[in-house]
Formats: sequence, structure tokens, C-alpha cells
Amino acid sequence: MGAGGRMSALATKGEEKKKQLKRVPYSKPPFTVGDIKKAIPPHCFKRSLLRSFSYVVYDLFIVFLFYYIATSYFHLLPSPFCYLAWPVYWILQGCVCTGVWVIAHECGHHAFSDYQWVDDTVGLILHSPLLVPYFSWKYSHRRHHSNTGSLERDEVFVPKPKSKVSWFSKYLNNPLGRVISLVVTLTLGWPLYLAFNVSGRPYDRFACHYDPYGPIYNDRERLQIYISDVGVITTTYILYRVALAKGLVWLTCVYGVPLLIVNSFLVLITYLQHTHPSLPHYDSSEWDWLRGALATVDRDYGVLNKVFHNITDTHVAHHLFSTMPHYHAMEATKAIKPILGEYYQFDGTPFYKAMWREAKECLYVEPDEPNKGVFWYNNKF
Repeated sequence: MGAGGRMSALATKGEEKKKQLKRVPYSKPPFTVGDIKKAIPPHCFKRSLLRSFSYVVYDLFIVFLFYYIATSYFHLLPSPFCYLAWPVYWILQGCVCTGVWVIAHECGHHAFSDYQWVDDTVGLILHSPLLVPYFSWKYSHRRHHSNTGSLERDEVFVPKPKSKVSWFSKYLNNPLGRVISLVVTLTLGWPLYLAFNVSGRPYDRFACHYDPYGPIYNDRERLQIYISDVGVITTTYILYRVALAKGLVWLTCVYGVPLLIVNSFLVLITYLQHTHPSLPHYDSSEWDWLRGALATVDRDYGVLNKVFHNITDTHVAHHLFSTMPHYHAMEATKAIKPILGEYYQFDGTPFYKAMWREAKECLYVEPDEPNKGVFWYNNKF
């Protein structure tokens, strides 16, 4: 009886794993965006300024509470408890600040309130202290939403065909190589993307999120890119003055390491949302907006789902309706699952295991058949 129960559990886990890795359909869906929207309760599309601000106030209260505890009491702890307390602070503060980042992301999608100027003001104020050029990222990220899954026009984590993979990639296709790749990606990936468009779509000239005249932006957007740069420069100057007053070690412990964790989670969340063995990518001969938007996956981060305002486990709904507030996204996700059917992908693999698996399995894309515009991840060199 007991052995049979264990065998049944093992079989269930095996079936679940196969289901998670099963390719999602890539043909034109039998439903439209309108059909999906009709399945969602109308109140899910309503934005509440008061409710949105309540998340800002709550997150910032927790941020300042952690800061107060760390700076007021850690130095009173006897050794080695002082040295143990700082890593706990770094992780907790980094996670909560990632939630702050997500709220600013909501502002960039006009999902915070009914007033664009409020969204942009709040987004600029929240993103700048995290060294994010708010408007610059807002516009490139919107283009990502407009071109998700397109090998030619998507903006971030665009996979390469096998023929364009770097020559050294095959030498990194081993445990040590994957560790190195993941460490570099999680620590340097975000600043490299902002400064040099690493992992972004190819442009005909140098692309940088800080350059108002770069190819990412059009003439109407250039003034706001300057404003983003001012926000980042102002924060950098304030950090410089704090370092002079408090010391670089103090600044690194209180601000620098939590920011590094924020950047790491940002890259990891985005990477896992769009990188999965079951997801297709399309060239221009096959791509359309709906199929591209469906080429995403919801993930489970456990308790961090709430800390990150459910950006992790409601990403499919977010790509379909990006102006929907995050506090309605879970209800909307439950409503659209019956409509999407096999087109909806959820993977409950713990994120640290999924990160390792995807780094191993998803190295490049290629079509099953020559001259076919649907591409799938592969790792065979």
C-alpha cells in the first residue's frame, strides 16, 4: 500500500514535469483578445489611486523599518551575530525593494492610476533611487510588450539562432560554465542591458538607454530620456555625498548589496518569464501579437509572489492586458485559464531549479523544419 502510494506520487510528479515541458501550441488560437477580455470581470480593469498608493506606502514603510533596525541595532549585536544579521537584512531589503521596483513598473504601463502624470511622477520617484532611468525603460519595455516573442523586434532576452551563437558558448555548456554565466547575468545583466543593450534586439548602431538620440527612441520621447538621466544622475550624486559622510563600506552594506539583489531578481524574473523549453519564438513570417503575448510563462516564487506583487505568477495576463493593476491580476488569471486552455503555461518548478534547468536547456533557438518561422529552444552543439 505504502509503496504503491509512493509509486503513484512519483508517477504524478513525472506526469507534471512532462506537462510543464510540453510545447505550447503555436498555431493561431481559436479565440481572440476580445474573447479573453470578456471572460475577465470588468472591475479587474479599474485602477484605484488610493489602493495603488497603499502598496507604495506599505513597501516604503517596510524598507525604512529594515533600514532603521539595521543602522540602529546591528552594531550593538555581539559577534558573530552582527555578521549574520547583515546578510538577512540584504536579502529581506532586496526583496522588498524589488516590490517597489514592480510598482514603478506598473506606473510605466499606466496601471497605477487613471492619471498619466501621476503614474509618471510616482514611477520616476520610485525608479530613480534604484538607478533605473524610468522613461527610458518605460518606452523600451512597452516595445517589448508590443513585440513579445519576435526574433527581430522583441527588446529583451531575445534568443539567438544556432548560427549566431558565440563560438565560446559550447565551452560554457557544462556545470562550471553555467555557474559563471548565471553569476555574470544576475550581477551585471541589468546594467549591461541599460548601458549597452546586451541581450536586447539588434539595432543598426549603438543602442543605450541613457542616450536620448539612440535608436531605441523617437523624437517625441527624447526630452523624457533626459529627465530619466537627471533622475539617475541626481541619485548618483546623493550616493556620492552619503559615501563621503558615512563611508563606502556603510553605503555598500545599507544600499549597495540590496540593490544588487534587486537587479538580480529583476533579471531572473524577466529571464524565467520568457525562457522555457515549451515556449516558441517567431520570425516575421509567423509572428503575430497574440501568439507572441502567449509565448510567456507564469512561475511560482512561493511567498515572494506576494512580495513581488504577483508579477511572477500572473505574467501571462499582464502581457495580454498590461494596464490592468497588479492587485486584480490573480483574479484575471483564474478567469482566463479556461479560455486559453493549452495556450496557458504555468511552471511550478522552484525558481532556483528552473534557473539552472533553463540555463542548461535553453541556449539557442532553431526551427524544427527549414524555412519554418517557428523556433524552439535547444542546447545541442
